[in-house]
Amino acid sequence: MTEDVRGKSTPMTMIQALRSAMDVMLERDDNVVVFGQDVGYFGGVFRCTEGLQKKYGKSRVFDAPISESGIVGAAVGMGAYGLRPVIEIQFADYIYPAYDQIVSEAARLRFRSAGDFIAPLTIRTPCGGGIYGGQTHSQSPEAVFTHVCGLRTVMPSNPYDAKGLLIASIENNDPVIFLEPKRIYNGPFNGHHDQPVVPWSKHPMGDVPEGYYTVPLESASVFREGKDLTVLTYGTMVWVSEAATAESGVDAEIIDLRSIWPLDLPTILASVKKTGRCVVVHEATRTSGFGAELTALVQEHCFYHLEAPIERVTGWDTPYPHAQEWDYFPGPARVAAAFKRAMEK
Repeated sequence: MTEDVRGKSTPMTMIQALRSAMDVMLERDDNVVVFGQDVGYFGGVFRCTEGLQKKYGKSRVFDAPISESGIVGAAVGMGAYGLRPVIEIQFADYIYPAYDQIVSEAARLRFRSAGDFIAPLTIRTPCGGGIYGGQTHSQSPEAVFTHVCGLRTVMPSNPYDAKGLLIASIENNDPVIFLEPKRIYNGPFNGHHDQPVVPWSKHPMGDVPEGYYTVPLESASVFREGKDLTVLTYGTMVWVSEAATAESGVDAEIIDLRSIWPLDLPTILASVKKTGRCVVVHEATRTSGFGAELTALVQEHCFYHLEAPIERVTGWDTPYPHAQEWDYFPGPARVAAAFKRAMEK
């Protein structure tokens, strides 16, 4: 049974929840180290590591050169020698120079050494759009990691899950790609960019325990119960799907995957078999996106339960635009239209 010493709760943004997770683990385990570009004195570009270097010192929380490949490569070596590095890639768009180290070294180390060595590193990186970051600060690359055996891929949708999943990732002996949707760092986002931002302090999921707790990896959550159709989604799109449900009048059951891979398949299948309809929603580009795998799994396991073809709502097969960001972003209108198509067939 997982130890649970949560203590009292306090309102936190996702940024504060992630910082709290690292703070808890730095205090509990001397083998945990945090490093990356500007994460030390500066506290990270989004301030997720603010104050940690001052509290734990420069040997536990420190800056790294601008070399993503070097950061991950160093972390692999640290993991092999018993440390548990938590590294930050400043934006998910910059993770590609480290891809060889992630795939050829981190993901393979346990297997190539017959279990003699492991790579227990957690790679934190902000992902997704909605902040006018353009094509090099808005990508959602989760699918390229779910294809790699030996990696775990995680994306939380709220502060409570973010802290619990990050602690579970740090404790896990496999390398974890921990994707953080930056559009919801400070509050849930329903896809309506022209509406006021609701802070996490006004949402129940912003109430986060101050102490140690974990959210199990490979566990999806039923974010919203419903009877008309099942929505499979994660990250920011959980909130967009909730808005689409309200605006369409469709009683959708929303499954927040949380752990993208490995997947909580039983929760997915139970929901689709109950509703008989399925809509897959993600922000990443459509072709070869993770939605294709979800669609295949549902078709394989739930074929005789489906009352309509599976719908997909995704980003377009183009680089993420700057000037037309909201035409690219899968907003509630596009999701609601998919709901109605699924219900009419």
